[in-house]
Amino acid sequence: MLYRAIRSLLFRMEAEEAHEFVTRQMEALQEIPIALRVIHAAHRISAPVQLLGLRFPTPVGIAAGFDKDARLIPMLAALGFGFIEVGTVTLRPQAGNPKPRLFRYPEHRALINRMGFNNRGVDAMVEQLRKWSAARATSPAKLTPPIFVNVGRNRDVTLEGAADDYAECYRRIAPCADVAVLNLSSPNTPGLRDLQLPEQLEKLLRAVDKRGPILVKIAPDLDDTQLGEICDVAVRMVDGMICTNTTVDRLPGMNEGGGLSGEPLKAKADAILAKVRARVGAAFPLVGVGGVFSAADAREKIAAGADLVQVYTGFIYEGPGLPRKLARGMMGMSRR
Repeated sequence: MLYRAIRSLLFRMEAEEAHEFVTRQMEALQEIPIALRVIHAAHRISAPVQLLGLRFPTPVGIAAGFDKDARLIPMLAALGFGFIEVGTVTLRPQAGNPKPRLFRYPEHRALINRMGFNNRGVDAMVEQLRKWSAARATSPAKLTPPIFVNVGRNRDVTLEGAADDYAECYRRIAPCADVAVLNLSSPNTPGLRDLQLPEQLEKLLRAVDKRGPILVKIAPDLDDTQLGEICDVAVRMVDGMICTNTTVDRLPGMNEGGGLSGEPLKAKADAILAKVRARVGAAFPLVGVGGVFSAADAREKIAAGADLVQVYTGFIYEGPGLPRKLARGMMGMSRR
């Protein structure tokens, strides 16, 4: 009930302005050790999962895009997320697309974003992650969820130069990441989804000097042939997949450009996830994301083939109690 009141106030603000306001408040709170301990005590739940050679406190993570520059890791850990994906980060800083670029559709429990990989660049993220690594080693609350880093390319990089751009960004960030995620599927960087073509994907992956687990994040807007080709490359060359990014589909009355997330994405994302699981086999790690608002939604992701689940839009609409609620509702349900 309290979050509903807070949300009603936040939703009176422009969407990106509200996000930055919340980010500043979270940053301030996480500088107070006792505040972190209290928040962690209120949201803590143990539902451990082993995957990718890592221990996840719960199978529920925050998806890329919420914490683009790794500013909020202590607070997100205290809120009970079992893993945290930061980014998307690019080799060089970039401002992203012109504002406004984030739009709410409360009647559909949805967002459209066309952020465009706005971030401070990989060197700034490395500095942030090194600070987090040092802090978590002595954290009184033992807030140590795995950190995923979502890697993209700068907008001005051509398709021909993309492999080298990803490879260098990955080289710099890999020592600070438990898992790297190659984002090949955002609809907001022109030409990015062409990297899902099998010949482009193979070229990119051959350029990357692999130093730890690597996942690829795919679009929900692939046909069966495209999906099969990506899966066949992925099972040979990476450690898992994230299904899925936002969709270019629209409901009536949605006229903004960008990627649609939230409840309208769920059925499509679940269908892609199930097809990927059928193609890659039982042992290949998969992360399900798209339209998770409830424990029932999370359980449906697991049933479709996910080993872990992520939220973003659901977190905006449902609030800070969501990760604990999902983890509690998923206890005893695992594919493995």
